[in-house]
Amino acid sequence: MAEVDNFKEDLNKTFPCRQSQINLLLSLFGQRHQYTYSSLFIYGHTGTGKTAVTTNILNHFKLPHVLVNCVECYSSRFLYEMILNSLHGNSVTESSDLVKCDNMNDFVRMFKQVSQEKGINQETIYIVLDKAERLREMEMNILPAFLRLQELTQQNVCVILLSEIVWEKFRTGSGYCEPFVLHFSDYTNDQLIEIMMLDHPTEYDENFYRMYLNLVLSVFQMVCRNLKELHHLAKLNFQRYAEPVKTGEATAEDTRKLWKNIEPHLKKALQTVYLREVSSSQWEKMQQSIEAGQPPALQGLSSRSHVELPYYSKFLLIAAYLASYNPAKTDKRFFAKHGGKTSRQSKLLKKHERASNHMLGPKPFALDRMMAIFYAVVEGRVAPTANIFMQISSLVSLNLLGHVASDDQIDSPKYKCLVSLDFIKSVSRTVNFEVMRYLFDFV
Repeated sequence: MAEVDNFKEDLNKTFPCRQSQINLLLSLFGQRHQYTYSSLFIYGHTGTGKTAVTTNILNHFKLPHVLVNCVECYSSRFLYEMILNSLHGNSVTESSDLVKCDNMNDFVRMFKQVSQEKGINQETIYIVLDKAERLREMEMNILPAFLRLQELTQQNVCVILLSEIVWEKFRTGSGYCEPFVLHFSDYTNDQLIEIMMLDHPTEYDENFYRMYLNLVLSVFQMVCRNLKELHHLAKLNFQRYAEPVKTGEATAEDTRKLWKNIEPHLKKALQTVYLREVSSSQWEKMQQSIEAGQPPALQGLSSRSHVELPYYSKFLLIAAYLASYNPAKTDKRFFAKHGGKTSRQSKLLKKHERASNHMLGPKPFALDRMMAIFYAVVEGRVAPTANIFMQISSLVSLNLLGHVASDDQIDSPKYKCLVSLDFIKSVSRTVNFEVMRYLFDFV
């Protein structure tokens, strides 16, 4: 009990303003051998701590669990195999040793078999499905079957659905097993400031940084409530805000002069919110260069005249190029966590195929496939928001992507990448991504 109390205290410090959700999840999980709810539905906007809190609890107590991002699993077969192989602990490189599964009946049978082989059939097994709203686009039997997986397998299993939309939008008919619903609400302004104050610079007074955060929230709160994005914007602009104090042009209490100095920069950031033209790693390198007294060498900023694209648009373009010039069957090898390694004999047999991909030109690809590659290569976790899909439309309007019309593909549009290899190599250099390592023709 003391261990649980200490962990709860540490978790409350790591995730402030989430005490009620943490206490409820800990009570629901209980002991390893105790039965729990057959399904939990946890929802809330992106950046509210759903995934982080859940995985922290599961990892700390070393509970048997599988975490799957449904964006990466664009087909039901891929979803089944990802769960079974993760549960089995397959880290082998030979694809022949991976579990194969085609339908829900096989999944139920093989799930029972794998849990018995691993000796965890007497413990609660947690299957965490992140971005669970994507399950609505798959076969009609998948969601009801996952909600009743405990009943179907006759084992102690709990399916946790993490989503950004409410449960009512998942219901499409009768026969659903109602899950236990838990809401991670949006942070209030006071809570946002309390959380971001945990990262305040030690060389500045707390009240000075709190005043700056109030200023940032007053500008961005109408267009952005995402904690990660607000935290990124606050770190990005703080040095400019504190510059007059460092140079002696103003005091920490001179709010008027500080506001006049930071106002144009915040307005510029307001126009590019969510676009992230500078990545987190690039920002850290820039800060280290400034502290060392060296000019910051940021490719993402210094190369704007060469490629004028937002940060995520560059990764979308890279994902589109890989989808156009790589065969679909190589996606698991390059981007899946348990991708197989091609044998030397297989490489020799397919040498002519590798050499011909770029000569034949770009091939059409489905939007789902491009997004799966995008989430596999992009740095950090990115929510599938409307802003991301708007950037795809922008790439089409710039003639970097081409929309392929097809009468029988209304629900799943197809695209084709229209840029050259030299162009995509220059784009990938601006985001420190080695695109040549992921092209089938050059491996």
